[in-house]
Amino acid sequence: MDQPEPLHRGGAEPPLWSIALAAAVIILTPMVLHSLAPDGPIREGDTVFSNGSHKVPLFQPDRYRTLGFELTCILDPKDPLIVTHSPAEGPDDEIIAQVQGKNTIEWPFCPPQAELLVKRHQVSQQPNMLQDLPDRLRRFFKGS
Repeated sequence: MDQPEPLHRGGAEPPLWSIALAAAVIILTPMVLHSLAPDGPIREGDTVFSNGSHKVPLFQPDRYRTLGFELTCILDPKDPLIVTHSPAEGPDDEIIAQVQGKNTIEWPFCPPQAELLVKRHQVSQQPNMLQDLPDRLRRFFKGS
């Protein structure tokens, strides 16, 4: 008596690349949507991020003269700042914000907890994930 050959179920399991693609879409979609969302009004207590390297005036420069600062300091890209005073509704649109995330003084960069006068175009309400992604990937593969 001949035994029937077992049926081969080719392609029954999904390939790993399709699972990886689905996982990437699930993980990256919220980041992309958040990055593309428009900025809302900046209010007191909000966290904003420097969108580049800017020379900004210190709000009370006399407090920082002993540390070697005159009137200005350099704000690093992506530095987090907390808005301490709401923006003025004038042509300058200046915001008084306090530097966060630093614990060492490195002249000419803005000292920790310093209050700065920044203009609205110098900050954004969220870091740009799409611009940061290539930098993060480069650092990841460089460290491996």
